[in-house]
Amino acid sequence: MRFKNVIKITTAFLLIIFITDSISLAKYQVSAKAVIFSNSTKVKRYYGKNVHKRVSPASTVKVMTALLVMEHLSLNKTIRISKNATYPEPSKIFLKNGEKFKVKDLLYSILLKSANDASVALAEAVSGSEAKFVKLMNKRAKQLGTKYTRFRNSNGLPSKKGSQYTTPYDMYLIFRQAMKYPFFRKAITMKYKTIYSKSGRKIVLKSHNKILFKNWKSSIFGKTGWTKKAQQCFVGYIPKGRSKDVCIIALFGATNRWEDIKYIVEKYGKIDL
Repeated sequence: MRFKNVIKITTAFLLIIFITDSISLAKYQVSAKAVIFSNSTKVKRYYGKNVHKRVSPASTVKVMTALLVMEHLSLNKTIRISKNATYPEPSKIFLKNGEKFKVKDLLYSILLKSANDASVALAEAVSGSEAKFVKLMNKRAKQLGTKYTRFRNSNGLPSKKGSQYTTPYDMYLIFRQAMKYPFFRKAITMKYKTIYSKSGRKIVLKSHNKILFKNWKSSIFGKTGWTKKAQQCFVGYIPKGRSKDVCIIALFGATNRWEDIKYIVEKYGKIDL
């Protein structure tokens, strides 16, 4: 009799937990202004909210910067830092005029640390100037099928030249292309990376992607972004189950970025985090 009572109490307790979690999920309101969550392997959209709405991209711009660098430069090429590249505001790795770095180390800097100065240095290495690089960014974006994207600089900082914008769907297209590069896929999985200038200056990079430091069952790998105007942004991917389908989420204008991502991926992607 005692054993049966224990079973009944345990069952009731588990039922209460299940009902409570279900109510919590049902009541949750996505804070992001615009989101897309799609299985890019099967080309199936799981969730969308204002997927073609123009939004400020903040540092998710660096996905396009990284893509162009990978398309145009050798990862082992050494580049010299210009005085102009030292000017951007943080986040940065405080590059010094005349320093030399390998391209791959500056790519780690923009993808993990979101270094604005490293973005400018890479842009200059590709096109000679950031202004010319921005023209290349916009041209390449159109080639990828984007319709509502306009870049003004290589790092996503507010620009005096005008507003820059994208949409969740457009950033999905750009991120999907970047995912074709093994270097990119590996870099965004890293929590930490130590890089060195050619003269030996040591810089320890820590990823801005806080999901990597959470105790979730599965990680979501990607690029963060934030400015006062853009609010919290993120574009990233998560493998789905044994099929290894690649699911991409692009989220903009959030106030509860990580909670939004967890809710959307679990509820609509049926992926347990």
